[in-house]
Amino acid sequence: MPDPHLARWQRKTAISLFAGYAGYYICRSNLSVATPLILAEFADQGITKNDIGFVASVGVGFYALGKISNGLLADQLGGRQLFLFGLFASVVCTLVFGIGAGITMFAVTWAFNRFFQSMGWVALVKTASRWFPVSRHATIMAILSLSFLLGDAFARLYLGVFIWLGESFSALEFLKDWRAVFFIAAATSMSIGLAIRLSLKSDPSEVGADEPAANPVNVYGEDGQSSDNVSLRERLLPLFSSPLFWMICLTNLGLTLVRETFNFWTPTFLVEVGKLGPGDAAIRSLLFPLVGAVSAILGGTISDRLGGRHGRVMVPSVLCLTVALAVLASVDLSGRPTMALFLISTVSFFLIAPYSYLSGVMALDLGGKRASSTVAGLSDSAGYLGAILSGQAVGVIAERYGWSTAFGALSGVCAVTAVTAIIYWIIHERMMNRETLQEESHESDSA
Repeated sequence: MPDPHLARWQRKTAISLFAGYAGYYICRSNLSVATPLILAEFADQGITKNDIGFVASVGVGFYALGKISNGLLADQLGGRQLFLFGLFASVVCTLVFGIGAGITMFAVTWAFNRFFQSMGWVALVKTASRWFPVSRHATIMAILSLSFLLGDAFARLYLGVFIWLGESFSALEFLKDWRAVFFIAAATSMSIGLAIRLSLKSDPSEVGADEPAANPVNVYGEDGQSSDNVSLRERLLPLFSSPLFWMICLTNLGLTLVRETFNFWTPTFLVEVGKLGPGDAAIRSLLFPLVGAVSAILGGTISDRLGGRHGRVMVPSVLCLTVALAVLASVDLSGRPTMALFLISTVSFFLIAPYSYLSGVMALDLGGKRASSTVAGLSDSAGYLGAILSGQAVGVIAERYGWSTAFGALSGVCAVTAVTAIIYWIIHERMMNRETLQEESHESDSA
């Protein structure tokens, strides 16, 4: 019979993690929202999409490196402390960015911001591994994935409304300054962090409840049921020996490149091609994460109903994503914002479900309680090392050859990514089938 006391604290934990990681995104989506304003203000100084893309790429590089170190740190120290520290440090960096000027200052401050932000998700995964049972892993991680999807959507709408107010009312003209965007983001995220500080606990033992068991097919076996600290070698060797781990990393590389491209460049694309104003573009760009939220929930629910056989959802989704990007590359969208948003939403629908698996439920499955945040950090770092290209490289391609060429290149990346997703599917199905046969054998022996 379910423990009502544990269930109540599980809900509190899920809400706290959800709200906190949404707070991380307010201090992350702000640069994307403010980019058209920054480009307009510094146009006479020669700052272009290439330059802002460089800032974004530097940030992604530090984010990827931070995923590695902070994933290991979360498994060593625990999730709660790192989660809160990263959020408050990101707030400080956001304030500093808002008083800076020039590409060098922007790049340095954004790099530190993204490093501290890399603490958020790995710490969230570590905390979730201690609180929730295997039977709900895909669903709960899908729900927690909504924190970065709806958090992104909320940030774009929330900050976009302030820009729109500045554009619409002369008395509020100061709000359409990119600096105001950063200051508002920092104040909001600080408030969220202070609100969740008391309600977020590291594990059920802090409230007198029992911890749920980890997934039995984790790479550590029975040892994966314990969160005790072990040596780095003991933690990494089983992971590096697992083909599933490498397929997760490679698939993450391709899908993160696509996601980061759309996260960062959608408002600019809607301004340049869709002919929308900066405020309108910022608000409408929330459709990408909003549709992604629907995709994540559907993907998580279906996966749990399939008994955790994630490949059955991931592979068809990646194949459809490849086609959607090819269509986006081939259709003339000049002055057609509605059609552009429809195609962008289609990309999001097929992208986010498989993306949310990679460093969410798959990290819990593979790492158990011993190394869930390590798996999340390493697989995410692989993804974000690839996503470095989403800033400057995509900016250069869009500047020189147009957005159609950039989207066509992403379609090619997804075609290759589909191969790694298929290999994951085959290996994982074999493992699941073997585990099922072992369980049936044990039940037969008991009978």
